[in-house]
Amino acid sequence: MRFRAAVISSAVVCLCVSFSASAFGVAMKYEAPEYGNTLPPVGFVKFCAAHPQDCKTLSNKQERISMSPERWNLLYVVNSYINGRIAPISDQDLYGEDEHWAYPTDAGDCEDYVLLKKRNLEELGFSAEALLITVVLDEKGEGHAVLTITTDAGDYILDNRVDEVLRWNDTHYKFLKRQSHSNPLQWVALAKQSTTNSGHVASGN
Repeated sequence: MRFRAAVISSAVVCLCVSFSASAFGVAMKYEAPEYGNTLPPVGFVKFCAAHPQDCKTLSNKQERISMSPERWNLLYVVNSYINGRIAPISDQDLYGEDEHWAYPTDAGDCEDYVLLKKRNLEELGFSAEALLITVVLDEKGEGHAVLTITTDAGDYILDNRVDEVLRWNDTHYKFLKRQSHSNPLQWVALAKQSTTNSGHVASGN
């Protein structure tokens, strides 16, 4: 596969990547708290209706990936590679609607980056149960989507706005909700008030 070859080639060059907050070997666990079930984003529901094979329940366990320097490096390479390859554009400009989640080819919204990163990391051997689509509010109070990686060193995110692999609580975002580990169709609240949020992300790029 062309993507896999490109990532492996890049990884050979980038084996000495440094990570925010000393990611590898962190003694304490930095895990985002969960507050029960909540509504999934509308765009996600429509995406799963169109791509049911990508929204299947795989297991009932809460997966935390055991990390190695090579895996940290792969996360960085996938994140930076897709960030550089896909041009940011709103759903309204690209599809003429507010909420349209899809795998991007050359341009897409923040959710599209997340979908592509999730799929490509699964192809590289990362567990689907540890790759969770996540909705946040950014510094401007606007909806945004990132990919959470649940690891034995805590929860980290891949973001189309930055190439670094960041610990979730080292960002300036307010975390609202994300996919459940055990059922990708079920979402859990990461903030107490988000249990009553609507299913809209209303995100920018």
